[in-house]
Amino acid sequence: MIASFIFFLVVFLVVGLLSARVRKNTRKDYYLAGLGLKPWLVGLSAMATNLSGYMFIGLIGFTHEVGLSSIWLMFGWIIGDLLVSLFIHRPLREQTESQKQLSYAGVLANWHGQDYWYVQKIAALLLIFLLMSYASAQMLAGSKALLALLEWPLEIGVIVSAIMIALYCWAGGIRASVWTDAAQAIVMVIAMTIMLWIGFDNQGGLTNAMHKWREIDGYMAWFPKETLIPGAFGATVFAIGWFFGGISIIGQPHIMIRFMMLDNVTHFIRARVWYYTWYTVFYALAVAVGMLSRLIMPDMGGFNDAELALPLIAQELLPPVLAGVVLAGLFAATMSTADSLVLSASSAITQDLKDKGIQDMRYVKGTTIIVTLAALLFALHGSESVFAVVMFAWSGLGSSFAPLLIVYVLGGRPTQAMAVTMMCGGLSVAILWRYLEWQNHIYEGLPGILTGLLIFAAWAGGKHLLHLAEREKPAKNGSR
Repeated sequence: MIASFIFFLVVFLVVGLLSARVRKNTRKDYYLAGLGLKPWLVGLSAMATNLSGYMFIGLIGFTHEVGLSSIWLMFGWIIGDLLVSLFIHRPLREQTESQKQLSYAGVLANWHGQDYWYVQKIAALLLIFLLMSYASAQMLAGSKALLALLEWPLEIGVIVSAIMIALYCWAGGIRASVWTDAAQAIVMVIAMTIMLWIGFDNQGGLTNAMHKWREIDGYMAWFPKETLIPGAFGATVFAIGWFFGGISIIGQPHIMIRFMMLDNVTHFIRARVWYYTWYTVFYALAVAVGMLSRLIMPDMGGFNDAELALPLIAQELLPPVLAGVVLAGLFAATMSTADSLVLSASSAITQDLKDKGIQDMRYVKGTTIIVTLAALLFALHGSESVFAVVMFAWSGLGSSFAPLLIVYVLGGRPTQAMAVTMMCGGLSVAILWRYLEWQNHIYEGLPGILTGLLIFAAWAGGKHLLHLAEREKPAKNGSR
């Protein structure tokens, strides 16, 4: 098992290092791969980055506990993601090139050719905080797998992950991340398919598994027993909340940067086919495996941590070589997201906090190493579940930036003060929602994103009414 696991890790590392052979030593190549990615690479890379350790560890653990109702995460996430992709991806790619920006925050601050200094700085600070939390959760996810399967201390997995990320990010930047994502995506799907096949075989087939699921109280219910609003309306709002989880993707710089790097704006349909095909297949596999894990190991082997479900059942059911494949797939998923988060945080520091950005590539790469070390420290001192941290970071990023991006694409021209208020207002509501512990009833991205949009609507509407009032004053005084 260890040999199989190490073999795949070495493959991923070599793929990342090979990207250095085609790199150009420029900031544009380091952060945007020269805006030249092929559609299949964009699709596979975005899928691997999106579905990360959250899927292997967080979602499977969540599904192990709640059952079928977790399927709304899948439906809402994919449908919301697809909807916003139809009108966000292309304008974002066009603005990236036309405004000659190298970072996500830079594009938001210069969308209409304006220079919103405060938007760029505040967005960068928010990104650094949320992305660091997110990256630490990914490192922790891989470490949990090593703890369950190999009995390695959590610290070992975190350090191994950090070393690999630092090496290929230094070698090839975002290009190395994308290349390894493509290899990791293939291993991720193979690993989850193996688990599904073996899991159903262990339970005597689909019919027997269905019978056993129905015997667990509430496990096959479409909606959770308790919702914030009672009855069918509350269940509907619960489902819609996860739709906003999908919309939140446009606030995730580490994923959106993939679509910003597409080689040609006419290739978005092909990129979407790759992305949504692999996305849907993998998500469905993960939900099914999560439900099977409840039957195979209901008590989690004494670990008392549902997020260890996948590695534990892999160890229980698979021969060592295949268990190593699953472990490699899980570890690959965490790194495919963590490296992208590290690069996005590095970009925020080097290109957004400093006016005109840091030019010297030695400092740019050095910052990436520092960010990796900081994420390592966050992970070593983290105590929350992977699912909780990822959900907080995801909703925070979506609530901060999705409303502003939607308004831009729909033709809105918020002032700088308005844009800053939208970002901070949306994030504040999402944090408050989680503090009140309402997130299990209605995903906090829903009130967070709506708050940002309502701030724009109220502010713009108030300015319009004030403008009309000013125009009426001369008429009342007998002026023209």
